[in-house]
Amino acid sequence: MDDRLDKIATLYRAHITVLKIRHDAAMQASGFDNVVVFGGAQHIQFLDDMGYPFKVNPHFKYWVPVVDNPHCALIYTPGVKPRLLYYQPVDYWHKVAGPPTGWWTPPFDIEIITTPDAAKQFMPKKGRTAFIGEWDDAFKAWGTFESNPAALMNRLHFQRSGKTEYEIENVRMANDIGARAHVAAERAFREGQSEFDIHFTYLRAASHTDDQVPYGNIIALNENASVLHYYHHDRNAPGANRHSFLIDAGATFNGYASDITRTYSARKDEFQQLIDAMDEKQQELCDEVAPGVNYPDIHLSSHRKVAALLHDFKFVDLDADAIVETRISSTFLPHGLGHYLGLQVHDVGGFQADAEGATIPKPEGHPWLRLTRKIEATNVFTIEPGLYFIDSLLAELKKSSNAKHVNWTKVDEFRKFGGIRIEDNLVVTENGYENLTRQAFEQVS
Repeated sequence: MDDRLDKIATLYRAHITVLKIRHDAAMQASGFDNVVVFGGAQHIQFLDDMGYPFKVNPHFKYWVPVVDNPHCALIYTPGVKPRLLYYQPVDYWHKVAGPPTGWWTPPFDIEIITTPDAAKQFMPKKGRTAFIGEWDDAFKAWGTFESNPAALMNRLHFQRSGKTEYEIENVRMANDIGARAHVAAERAFREGQSEFDIHFTYLRAASHTDDQVPYGNIIALNENASVLHYYHHDRNAPGANRHSFLIDAGATFNGYASDITRTYSARKDEFQQLIDAMDEKQQELCDEVAPGVNYPDIHLSSHRKVAALLHDFKFVDLDADAIVETRISSTFLPHGLGHYLGLQVHDVGGFQADAEGATIPKPEGHPWLRLTRKIEATNVFTIEPGLYFIDSLLAELKKSSNAKHVNWTKVDEFRKFGGIRIEDNLVVTENGYENLTRQAFEQVS
């Protein structure tokens, strides 16, 4: 582990050099002399004195791997060493952030501020300044800023689709943590634990709190797997009614996310056979990944592969092409194939045609696809096909002219399983891809 952390520290220095180049180009093109990247403020709940969990501005953790300290800011002027304003208040009510030390500090001139408004004295006094982060009118007293200007933000977001080696290594580490926790969660499922208990088993194995996971854990037993974003965490153990388990859960490392999904059957039954067949299709989709390939084409391929499963397992009496053409496949696969991944789970720039902000439309009939760009080396994204038995969508299908093609008796038998999703995180190489998730599971096993 120490060797890997030393590697990250080395890669970080090169990462900062890349960020300077990217920001210099974006600032020059959009006419800015300075950038202030605000890390974010602590928000207080309505009619209360309790704070919401702090979530750092992704643009800030792009520069600085500090994710748990509000009121920090990064000031960057091309040709000048970046200045980090680090918040350390005098406070006996809460634990104050420790001193800024360690491998990430050398690239910055660090100033300690003890109050949020102390940042004012360090703000740029000359030139045109962009403010990146959540705006508050109180910042008007700090100086003259342009808040989140589109011309600059579009360029920065477009660039973020290409990950540095530092970023890739952090996503790799997040996959390692996530895979370890997934294995623990599967074991808890096999033991008959409730969704609630499986969730905490996952957190313990990942050494994460609820606030540290990159998104709410989806821990879905049985028919709950048909709810795409299921966060309920039932406290009741399933007992003899334990049929299936879908877990969509990630981890974080230095502010970067993993996003992993696996599905399990409680028995060696036909649902397990369907999971195994879906796993093969998912790996075939991964094998379609290469620089220059249009990501939406792989998404459309996922519908053909799911359609083949619907035919082969005798859910629908049409061939795969007809299942896609009639859009029956969209009843069973209603979401997009995947999305960019990195500083954010659904990372930015997925629709951008260029750095100026032009966008690439989604394929007709596929409104939930989150990535429409061509694939390039150093992209990091997910491949996550699914096949679900969703009551509301099945009800619409049953009322349509396509209902006659569906084996409703068999569909009804599978509703208790909810559905299947299998999701890996891929980094694109010059000739193909590296599957960070499969590598992580191999290390755990």
